Amino acid sequence: MKRAPLLVLAGTVAGFAGVLGFHTRSAALASPAPGASGQHPARTTPGVKAGPGAVRSAVGVSEQFGYGVLDVKVTVSGNRVTDVSVPSLQVAEPTSQQICDQAIPLLRSEVLAAQSARIDGVSGATYTSEAYYLSLQAALDALHVK
Repeated sequence: MKRAPLLVLAGTVAGFAGVLGFHTRSAALASPAPGASGQHPARTTPGVKAGPGAVRSAVGVSEQFGYGVLDVKVTVSGNRVTDVSVPSLQVAEPTSQQICDQAIPLLRSEVLAAQSARIDGVSGATYTSEAYYLSLQAALDALHVK
């Protein structure tokens, strides 16, 4: 009976050490990478034709999230969002890649449906969703689209 509290304590300490070790490894991305959020403004691509229906594109700033870095490219025709993509995605591990592979198409669908950055995040991909939103908003701001 006296060993049970000792085992519980040892298990708690081991679990806590595991959590700290996990966060320490993912913190390697915490240092600002070139082009990370706020370092460079969104990049725009000139339109195919002039006028109110011009097709224009912009790439939002690279946003760092808990497990990687991404940026979002938006293409608009006039004020209508016609395409959204992620031209640059760097992740720290295969699990993060799987999460992004599932979340990014859902986020893209939401943007095309909402025609704005007013989208819901994807459950289980909170950090990815937030980075996607921030880069998307920067691209829309560069294009002067609400």
